[in-house]
Amino acid sequence: MKKIISGLFLLVITVLFGCTSPTQKVYLFIYDMDDPYIAALANEIVRVGKDYYPIEIHDAQNSQILQNERIEEVLKIKPRLIIINPVDRLGAYPIIEKAKAVGVPIIFINREPLARDLDLYDQSYYVGALAEQSGILQAELVAELFGNNPVSLNEFDRNNDNIIQMIIMKGEQGHQDAELRTEFIVSELERRGFALEVLTTEIANWNTLIAKNRAMVILPSLQDRVEVIVSNNDAMAIGVIQAMIDLGIFTDENENQMVDKDDDFWIPVIGIDGIEEATNYMRSGHLYATVLNDAIGQAYATISLARFLLDGIALETVGLELTNQRYVWVDYKKYTLTED
Repeated sequence: MKKIISGLFLLVITVLFGCTSPTQKVYLFIYDMDDPYIAALANEIVRVGKDYYPIEIHDAQNSQILQNERIEEVLKIKPRLIIINPVDRLGAYPIIEKAKAVGVPIIFINREPLARDLDLYDQSYYVGALAEQSGILQAELVAELFGNNPVSLNEFDRNNDNIIQMIIMKGEQGHQDAELRTEFIVSELERRGFALEVLTTEIANWNTLIAKNRAMVILPSLQDRVEVIVSNNDAMAIGVIQAMIDLGIFTDENENQMVDKDDDFWIPVIGIDGIEEATNYMRSGHLYATVLNDAIGQAYATISLARFLLDGIALETVGLELTNQRYVWVDYKKYTLTED
């Protein structure tokens, strides 16, 4: 249960080493713990880091104002390190300036600040994954699904027009990851020579319920045309799946106790993240595939970078490679049922 701290901020989890001084803690600021992937990432950082540092998590509940207020409070005590998943990547600039003024190093995670902002301070870093890579891997999954032959699509081209009819569920208008994932799923398929028709792109703000509500509206008129649904994250993909279940679109035609591509009028859904709930839907056949956004890998990278910064552990020792002295990249991976 979330508790209001000083009437301004929400403290979700505190991992203490006895009566640790606040100045000895590492503070982890999360944009919204209601986001299932972000919650998984935060919990992994705590799990991986607990043997090295006391870690205190703060949840901004998707409010940049609340996040800024609590970060400013924490910086007053000059902690060892702050780790920030910003509500708005454009909000990083004032945070970096304040941390620089008191000499506190920063690791940004998941939402990448502008490069010019990171360059303001030689103790600011970013750990994450390249958003365009996830879109490219989604495109690979779609290409494989349709037979990897743009000249002659396979049986999943339901109307035999040699064009892939697609619905895209987009995370957030203007959000860097949403824009890049949406751009690259389309551009990579076109680069590979596939003809593509995007029937609609729906904004669902990374949220399961919003995606479900949008799908309930659009699918009745599009279900006879759409051949694949791609989502910028698993949470929205799950919302679409829930709508398809409610609308009776998913049916076990071959009675094999699963929804799968051998069923008549099967519509594949592809997500990004690899959250636990998504893998459950993969096992039941409702979710065809996802692109793994490696929360465990990013947690290890974050804590390894912290050890480099705080304890002087060599990058080679912790298995890290810095790009442009600022970035640690953790690759996305395609994830299908056969790999489970």
